[in-house]
Amino acid sequence: MGNQSSCEFCAYYIYNESYDCYECMVNLDEDDLEKFMRSSTDNCSYFKFSDDYKIVRKQN
Repeated sequence: MGNQSSCEFCAYYIYNESYDCYECMVNLDEDDLEKFMRSSTDNCSYFKFSDDYKIVRKQN
């Protein structure tokens, strides 16, 4: 994936059942939020790849 990221693959992109939608759960302060909103999500510095099979690989 390189430096590009996609919200659908991020560990912080969580489904909220109360609102029936996905949301980014990164805890940002006011300055970070402004910086994040002004830039594109293609190069999100908070991106963390969500790997559901990581635990399974460790067990084998």
